Amino acid sequence: MGFRTYLIKRLINTVILLLFVIVLNFAIFELLPGTQGSIANLIQNPRVSDVQLHHLEIVYGICSGFDSAGKCIPASVWDKFSVYFVRMITFNFGDSQQTGHSVVSDMITTGRLANTLLLLGVSTVVALVIGIFLGVFAAAKRGRIFDSGWVTVSLTTTALPTFFMGLIFILVFTQWLGWFPGGGVTPSDWIRGVPPLSTQILVRLQYLFLPALTLTLFFYGGNLLLTRATMGEALTEDYITTARAKGLSERTVLFKHALKNASLPIVTNAALSFGFLLTGAIITETVFNWDGLGLWLFKAIGWKDFPVMQAMFFIIALCVIAANLASDIIYGMIDPRIKYE
Repeated sequence: MGFRTYLIKRLINTVILLLFVIVLNFAIFELLPGTQGSIANLIQNPRVSDVQLHHLEIVYGICSGFDSAGKCIPASVWDKFSVYFVRMITFNFGDSQQTGHSVVSDMITTGRLANTLLLLGVSTVVALVIGIFLGVFAAAKRGRIFDSGWVTVSLTTTALPTFFMGLIFILVFTQWLGWFPGGGVTPSDWIRGVPPLSTQILVRLQYLFLPALTLTLFFYGGNLLLTRATMGEALTEDYITTARAKGLSERTVLFKHALKNASLPIVTNAALSFGFLLTGAIITETVFNWDGLGLWLFKAIGWKDFPVMQAMFFIIALCVIAANLASDIIYGMIDPRIKYE
């Protein structure tokens, strides 16, 4: 099977998987008990008239109409699914029940998407770089103090909850030392556009440092342990012995020969890490009040804002599916021994 045939087959499988995700996403929210957030709150509000309440029930697809007695005629499952399916494939996710604004607008124009991409992007890249480099050297020095020390540290930081590390950092770096702000994205009294660009960048970095440090420490340990394990197998191969016998430097042997042949699991891990960028870091963003997609999703869950939750779960699944597809394609570019069969 050639690459083109393999790619077409993978794309077809991806489309089928995406349709399954859409159906599953709809079924999950259809089976959830209770009433959607804004409707549940308005029912208890005596100032809301029946006409206003009926209008919202039709807008959010709860009722298809009302009988002569004013009783709700529930919308059929097929009608709900038809509207939902069109919204998912067109990325028109409807309106948020918290704000009344478009879900896409609340995601993009408010800066939540950019804030999450900044936080998760920086911490993921730094964690990958640190984890891979330390994992390579730990594998080369297996059994020594360097190896044992970094493995212990990585296991510790990976096991610690992010909220615990975040609160410790706020206590030390904000309360005791006063070096960094303890939460938020920018100062509350900061009027955008007034400070010079250099000042804006420095301030954003100050607010970014603690949440990014928390996530980096939480993520890098897994990359280190995975790299160490795959490198440990590669360093026992005969071609490594041959490379060293040729007089090649240890750095060349480690990075050009061993790491290249041990990189397939690392590529998968990296692709999945970037696939989860848009999930946001719910706990970390909540601890640091970082106005990103994670904090937005957390508030939507508490509010039972179904349009926001459906949109976020669909986007997360879409990113993970795309990351898996990308990693499969990159495999063949890295290792020519892989055959698309």
